Amino acid sequence: MSAPGRILLIEDDLTIADSLRDVLTTEEFVVAHEGRGDDGLRRASAEPFDVVLTDLKMPGLSGLDLVRELHASRPRLPIILMTAYGTTDVAIEATRAGAFEYLVKPFDTAELIHLLHRAVTNSRLANVPVSLGDAAADKDAIVGSSRAMQAIYKEVGRVADKPVTVLIRGETGTGKELIARALWQYSGRAQAPFVAINCAAIPENLLESELFGHERGAFTGADTRRIGRFEQANGGTLFLDEIGDLTSGTQAKLLRVLQERCIQRVGGRETLPVDVRVIAATHRDLEAAMQAGQFREDLFYRLSVVTLRLPALRERPEDIPPLASYFLNRYTTEFGFPTVAVLQPAALATLTSHPWPGNVRELENVVRKLLLVSRGYPITPEQVAAALAEGRAPALERGQSLQQMAAELLGAAQRGEINDALGCLVQAAERELFSQAIAQAGGNQARAARWVGVSRLTMREKLRQFGLKPGEDSANNEGDK
Repeated sequence: MSAPGRILLIEDDLTIADSLRDVLTTEEFVVAHEGRGDDGLRRASAEPFDVVLTDLKMPGLSGLDLVRELHASRPRLPIILMTAYGTTDVAIEATRAGAFEYLVKPFDTAELIHLLHRAVTNSRLANVPVSLGDAAADKDAIVGSSRAMQAIYKEVGRVADKPVTVLIRGETGTGKELIARALWQYSGRAQAPFVAINCAAIPENLLESELFGHERGAFTGADTRRIGRFEQANGGTLFLDEIGDLTSGTQAKLLRVLQERCIQRVGGRETLPVDVRVIAATHRDLEAAMQAGQFREDLFYRLSVVTLRLPALRERPEDIPPLASYFLNRYTTEFGFPTVAVLQPAALATLTSHPWPGNVRELENVVRKLLLVSRGYPITPEQVAAALAEGRAPALERGQSLQQMAAELLGAAQRGEINDALGCLVQAAERELFSQAIAQAGGNQARAARWVGVSRLTMREKLRQFGLKPGEDSANNEGDK
């Protein structure tokens, strides 16, 4: 229910401007238009836009000059440059001047829409401060006064302004990206870009291009040069989420960047210096991955100069009441309800005793669901129990296809019942895979782990997470390794 992205379009060709405005309005962006570069600069400096989309050749002020001047005054505002003059010099200069991305006309409309959504997300993340431990905050907050969270806040304060890489570890949903943003916002790079990428969400064959960029013709479909995330984050901070999912080849290239502070675009020969602070995060057991030869030991030590371990929500139950209160206040405002719903004492006790395998993200989703059900009235323990039952990822039914499963989850998301269809699908698939593996292995965790392709430690954790009984796990099983 977030507000539509506000786009300032600066384009002197009225035919192109009208066409782009029609497309962007259809995609539910709010679009303002200026036909001159100098007028666009004045408006972008005075009004709260999420993204500026500008042409290169314009009367009044060129696109490159606009990028230089606007980036100097509003460094967190993403600027996307469009041009029919796709020269190497322009691409490099635009990026160095602070452009978020560079598009060569004619470009694919779907590519532009995807890029604008990403730029709006980055813009809002950059301008919403992360509040540490403040349950009364009306914006993004890392809530909790437990001893475990107090230790995290101290670590953030200790290392935020130090020029070191940080590895954030913790289960899915514990708030690793919020901690990464806090490290950035409390650092000396706070006025420079914060760029986030989920390494697990990008197909393997595209990840190197996303990170390092590519030259035109580098591979099939590379019709134009692409600026990678390292170049976009130059001078600022790059957050690499799910770092444990990197392939061995990408790991080697990332290690080189960390060592030499330079990159090469895919298909390119030019070495480009970059000044980027890297913050990485993972929920995986990297030590086990190193033992299995799946993660480079030298990269691990480069990334983990400082390690922050985020506690699971079940390890800090005293933080559940303030978290629930924070989400109740936040979503009451977002949903437009006149009063904040309260949790009956028994309802709060039910929330506090829940193990929360999805951690804070799961709690947030349950609170949203409870608000929609209660409509502002006191929330009962029965409503909590029902919401917790609905929040569990649906089990894969026999004969149910992946297509049917995806359709069911997307339908639940559209009805507001869940807000993480991908996470639910992955969780349901993992539950089924680990359940069948341990059953077919006769309770032998080592054998089941080998079949699935994970460490035994991961197998044990998944069995605990999904409430699966491992069966007989005795000394007889220890020998099968």
